[in-house]
Parts: sequence; C-alpha cells; structure tokens
Amino acid sequence: MLPKLATPKYDMIVPSTGKSITYRPYVVKEEKILLIAMESQDNIGIENAVLDIIKACVESPIDVNKLATFDIEYIFVNLRAISVGEGVKIKPECDNTECDHREEIKVNITDVVVANMDTAKDRLIKMNDDISVELKWLTMKDRLDSTEALSDTDVIIQTVAKSIGTIYSGEETFDVSDSKPEEVIDFVESLSTDQFTKIVDKISVAPQLSYKFDYDCKECGTHNEKELKGLQDFFI
Repeated sequence: MLPKLATPKYDMIVPSTGKSITYRPYVVKEEKILLIAMESQDNIGIENAVLDIIKACVESPIDVNKLATFDIEYIFVNLRAISVGEGVKIKPECDNTECDHREEIKVNITDVVVANMDTAKDRLIKMNDDISVELKWLTMKDRLDSTEALSDTDVIIQTVAKSIGTIYSGEETFDVSDSKPEEVIDFVESLSTDQFTKIVDKISVAPQLSYKFDYDCKECGTHNEKELKGLQDFFI
C-alpha cells in the first residue's frame, strides 16, 4: 500500500456563529471538481462545487446548507488561501469607459473581510402596527434554489420569501420554517410595495465578502477605486 501524505490542520471562526471549525487544504481530486465547473462558466455549478469542497475539507461537525452565504464564501476563501496560495490575479475594467485596458492586480485574499456584519444584528423590520418580520440571511442553498424560478420577478419574490425567518403578528409568533413555501410566497405577495422594498433594502446590505483597492491605469492614467464583492468577483 502506498504511503499517504500528512495533511495540516487549521482553525477559523465562522463569521455568523462565532464558532471555531477545523479544516484542511483541498487536494487535487477536490480542486478538479472546481476546475471542471469553472470551465463550464456556470455560476450554479461553481457554487455547488464550492459546497462540495467545503463538505470534504471541514472536519468539524457543520451543516453547510444552514450556513449563510457569506459564511460559505469566507470559508472557501480561507480554503483557497491555504490550498493554492494567498494571491489571486484579477483584471478589472478601467473606470474610464473610453479605455479598454485591463490592469493586472494581485489580490491578497487573506485581506478579504466580511463587510456589513453590523447589519446582521438588526434584522427586525416593522411592516405595520401589528406585523413585523425578522430576517435570516440567505444560505447558498436558498440562492441556488431561487435561481430555478421562471423570471427575474419570481427570483426576487422567492429570495424575499426565503429571507424571512419569523413573522410577528400581535402576540403571535410564526416560525416560517414550519410553513409551506407557497404560504410564505402568498404572504410576500400580499405586501405593499413599500413593505416589500423595506425587506429588499435590508437584504441588499447583507454581510458579504469585500476587498477594496485603488490603482492608476497605466494606459490612460485614470485613478480607479474598486471593491470586490462576493465569491464570483474574485475569479476563483
């Protein structure tokens, strides 16, 4: 029997829970899953590959389907750093619309942070004098399921529905996980435009990966100020 290489172990704190998990670098057979998905340029395939790699590499008991999307992205970026290297090369577009030059920028992914974590503490939204909703941050599974909707409008409505964790009506409390999906959709569709917008606005400032940088374009001299957001922006 051939020998097996020793695999180093690392610890990290999951942003949304504050709990420590132990993980190992991903190996060639796991990276192959991601590379095949990237070759297809299919975002859904890439996100499913990311989930599969995390399941394989995190050795602590953890349910990836219950982790917020920004948890998954943060865990994967850390996996990427110890598995392949801390540097990621990107070529962002210049802010000067008349310049088609793409400057090569090296991002140190250990400097990536989870922005807007303060918003995670305030998720209660008052709909009217009687009804309030408390949001939960979307999981990767929620996002993947929502993309199966038929239209952009359906995607937004499903996203809002999946973001609602609890509904408070007077003295009553309703755990949305105990309700049928169609009942939650009906609730969302019964909201006024203003009420619906309140939820969408809160979702739009959910915690997410963030890396800010600036540079001067070597072609036209334009000073660019950029921010990478979410996993896809890092061209992983």
